[in-house]
Amino acid sequence: MPTYSLNLNGKTQTVDVSEDTPLLWVLRDQLDLVGTKFGCGIGQCGACTVHIDGNAARSCSMPISQLAGKAITTIEGLSHDGSHPVQQAWKEVDVPQCGYCQAGQIMTASAFLAKNASPSSEEIKNAMHGNICRCSAYNRIHKAVEVAADKLV
Repeated sequence: MPTYSLNLNGKTQTVDVSEDTPLLWVLRDQLDLVGTKFGCGIGQCGACTVHIDGNAARSCSMPISQLAGKAITTIEGLSHDGSHPVQQAWKEVDVPQCGYCQAGQIMTASAFLAKNASPSSEEIKNAMHGNICRCSAYNRIHKAVEVAADKLV
């Protein structure tokens, strides 16, 4: 099997996996980073969202072979102590119900706010649209993104 060196959460990690192994399974099965969740397996629900070079990306459909030289950030690397403004806003608004989708929601929101720190309500809605919450906590998610944006300004 090929060996891949990853820039993961600011550190170099080396894994021996098949070239078509999705990043999600490398994170969970090889590196024991289980904050990134499996949802649908086809990149449609957002539970597996991570940052690739600062952009939100679905790790379930991203082959490891496409990640050479790219900076990967997982929910574990967003902040080590939960101090990221989006994580703080999530707690403040008390967003999660079951919590399963929340890592993906937070990663999508943080990538979005890094590019647009003063979004309109419509921009938030559009940015978060691709992340599914089975508990339908969409109003709280939206509010938390607004709260996080205020923290960033």
